[in-house]
Parts: sequence; C-alpha cells; structure tokens
Amino acid sequence: MQKCLEIIPDGVRLNFMEVCGTHTMAIARMGIRASIGEKIRLISGPGCPVCVTSEEDIALSLQIAAVKDVIITTFGDMMRVPAGGKCLLDAKASGARISTVFSPMNSLEIASENPNSKVVFLGVGFETTSPAIAATVLRARERRIDNFFVLPMMKLVTPALRYLCEHPDLTIDGFILPGHVSTIIGEEPYRFIPQQYSKPCVITGFGEEDIARGLLQLTKMTVEKRPSLENAYSRAVPREGNQSAVEIAERVFEPVFAMWRGIGGLPLSGLGLREEFKRFDARAEFDLPQTEIALEPNCRCGDVILGKIQPTQCPQFGHKCLPTNPLGPCMVSSEGACAAYYKYREV
Repeated sequence: MQKCLEIIPDGVRLNFMEVCGTHTMAIARMGIRASIGEKIRLISGPGCPVCVTSEEDIALSLQIAAVKDVIITTFGDMMRVPAGGKCLLDAKASGARISTVFSPMNSLEIASENPNSKVVFLGVGFETTSPAIAATVLRARERRIDNFFVLPMMKLVTPALRYLCEHPDLTIDGFILPGHVSTIIGEEPYRFIPQQYSKPCVITGFGEEDIARGLLQLTKMTVEKRPSLENAYSRAVPREGNQSAVEIAERVFEPVFAMWRGIGGLPLSGLGLREEFKRFDARAEFDLPQTEIALEPNCRCGDVILGKIQPTQCPQFGHKCLPTNPLGPCMVSSEGACAAYYKYREV
C-alpha cells in the first residue's frame, strides 16, 4: 500500500470505487481503508446483488409467498431484506412456505417432492449467478418439472458502470472491477470505461496481495493520466471469460429493463426469460398487480449503494440500523457495505 501513496503527488486525493461486495468485505476485514490514509478514498459501489434488488421486487416476492400452495426458494441473504416494513422471514413466521437453498438446483428437488405446489426460486444475482439459474431452467425443462418457476431479478454489471461514469454528482477516478463476475464475462465488456470515459480500471482478486496489486496499478494509471483496462487477476480471469457459462445464460435469458435500489430504472440492465422459456416465468404465472411501497424514510442504502456517502455517514448506522434490526439491505447482506463497515468497524 505504501507504494501507492508514494507515487501520489502531495495535495492529490484519488477516489476509487470497488464494484463488488466481496471486495468491500475483504477491504474492511483487512483494514485497508485505514492503512492507505487520506490520499486514496475507497468507495463501495453497487456490487451486492441483494442490496440493489429493488423494493418493488422484494414486495412482489412477498406477494407471491402469500399465494396458496406456493413454496418460495431463495438464498439466505434475501430472507431479511425489508420492503414496506416486512421481509420474507416475517412471511415465513406468518405461515408462508419458504426454504433457503445453496443452489438453484435444490429448488428442483423441492418441486419434485411437492408436485401439488408451485415452487418459485428468487433469481437474484449478477453474471456470476445467472448461468447456474439458466442451467436450472434447462434441467427443469429436460425433467419436465412443470411446477418450477423463476422470479427473474438478475442484474448486469456493465450498465450500472456506465450509469456511474455518467452520474453528475459522483467523482470517481477509477474502478476496481469485480473478480467473480469477470471470471464469467472476461475483460472486453469493460473496455468502454477507459475508451469512452477516460477512467482507468483494474480487475483483481480478493486476497491482500491481489487488492494491493490492483490498487497500485490503478494508482499508476491515474497519476500518469493513462486510462486503460488492466487485469491483475489473470490466474482466474481469462481475457475471453467463460464462454460456456455466457452461452448458457444467453440461451435462457435476454437483457431487459430493470429497477435498481438507489439507482432506479436502467434499460437492458436486467435479465428476463426468453420467449422459449416464458412458462417458467413467475411474473407471468402469477400476474400480480404492482403495489406502491412505502420506503423506510431513515434508510440511506440508496446513497450508500451509489457511493454518495459512506455507511458511517448515515445517522442511523450503528444506532437504529443494526444487523439485528436492519433498516435496509446494505446491513443485511453478507456483501453489503453497511454490514462490512459494522462487522469490521474496529479493524
């Protein structure tokens, strides 16, 4: 880290955003923010898929959970994300049938064991998760499991990055790009960042050496005014990514308009089921009306997700908003910025 600081001229302050919740957790756990002082400000961006899931989608999940003979399957982080003052854990306590799973494929076994129920998997995630969800849909069709559905809420990273580059209120000098997503999509989808917006960016991993190396490369590019895309995680991220995984996801899903918490609607930033697979779409199966959501007035997760404030700048952080009583998803998710800052606040 010292090498980064040595090459930054006196009086210069650099703002780097890490666009990955795992990076946010790793940086907090290792105490990296404290070790780099004031010359580099690390900002947590919209890299946690649970955190960016919109209030409307959470509310729709709760509506579906309330339907008779429905079983919701979901990753555990989604259970306590609030919408309108309620969460899936509350719904389960009230009698809804909700099961946490480690893999989308677990949902098929639940569907096979409960043929008289409709099993709905909450499809949350970025490009890392969408191939596994797509493979589950393909397996369901192959096995003719007709009572399995997906509520597609997946997001794409690059439209959010473009939004951040164009945001008039954000000053971001460079990006630490997500390691996990990059193993799937490779390097090329990020090329527009230096080419169109003259901002350097680096793909890196999650160990201390990975992050230190990535920060050093990003600092050098910024100080030298040499915007480029560099890969400091080539042992895991080939230039072309994982084409087999990309092809599976593209076979089942297509880009669609999506709502993001903190951002709003972005064209072609989510994934929806292609026409060939529409019978697995929970939105079409249940056709429930859109409900108005009363947002938690004291929660500033949206500003945290955009990097407008750090979690500790929210007046509710550590007071009314705690892991045991979260006001928003950033304090719930294992990759949420508020959860990271709170868990490692003494590091």
